[in-house]
Amino acid sequence: MTTAKIAVSMDQETLKQLDRLVARGVFPSRSRAIQLAVQERLARISRDRLARECSKLDPKFEAQMAEEDLGAEVEQWPEY
Repeated sequence: MTTAKIAVSMDQETLKQLDRLVARGVFPSRSRAIQLAVQERLARISRDRLARECSKLDPKFEAQMAEEDLGAEVEQWPEY
């Protein structure tokens, strides 16, 4: 994976907390800690978006769609 350097500004207290975690070995470096934090936040945003979209679905309609013609398809499935 290709990486790019960026500059990040943060308040002194957050930086001290980050440095303590690096010193304790929780993270190998400031850079890795920030990478993981951003990745985690992006994943959470993605999950939240998926949850919002799923909440718009009508469960009864979705179940009906899932079961529509299922019987015909089962007969066509290969035996394993």
